[in-house]
Amino acid sequence: MKKVVFILSGGPIGDLDIIKNRFDHFDVDVLICADGGARCAQRLGLLPQVIIGDMDSLDDEMQNYFEGKGSLIIRHPKDKDETDTQLALQYALTMKPTEVVICGALGGRLDHTLANISLLMAGANEDVPVKLIDEWCELFLVTDKTTIEGEAGQTVSIFPYPEAAAGITLEGFKYPLTEGTMKIGHPYGISNKLAAARGTLSVKSGYLLVIRYFKPGAFPQGE
Repeated sequence: MKKVVFILSGGPIGDLDIIKNRFDHFDVDVLICADGGARCAQRLGLLPQVIIGDMDSLDDEMQNYFEGKGSLIIRHPKDKDETDTQLALQYALTMKPTEVVICGALGGRLDHTLANISLLMAGANEDVPVKLIDEWCELFLVTDKTTIEGEAGQTVSIFPYPEAAAGITLEGFKYPLTEGTMKIGHPYGISNKLAAARGTLSVKSGYLLVIRYFKPGAFPQGE
């Protein structure tokens, strides 16, 4: 049975209407907030089932508000090894989801963004697809084969992660590939495009980090 867990992290969110549409698109079963992500949930008119973290970004008044509405708050000490988003994902994975979507984990501090990208491996290790999304794009790992459903002209960049990947085949792209190899330091997989409404990617060895932009030709800051 399908079970989608949506995590709101504490990073930049962007256009709230777009994010609410993304939330609705995934037909979410459980909403988890990583600390300050709960403030965004309130702005979106959403009630998280769980709020987890050290609560350094969520004051007592907001905590009391959500507890009064029925949210479970799981508090951790400020001095910890895990990020709040990592704690949220670890909790989500205990729920045996079929997919986890994380929003508010991109942009802002580069170190946090890189840490959040690395969390995709935690999902891969549990055979649970995890996506990072914002108003512009989605990031996910390909460990075997997947199909992207979208529209022609969407930009799709592909990188080996965290090391070289081999046996890479791309079909339905402007620049197709058959049994290719990608290595760190040679990013030739950037700025490919869907040639039609569907593209397939497969890899035989290693992992592929995929970044798909939702709107053809539109990027943050017009890049």
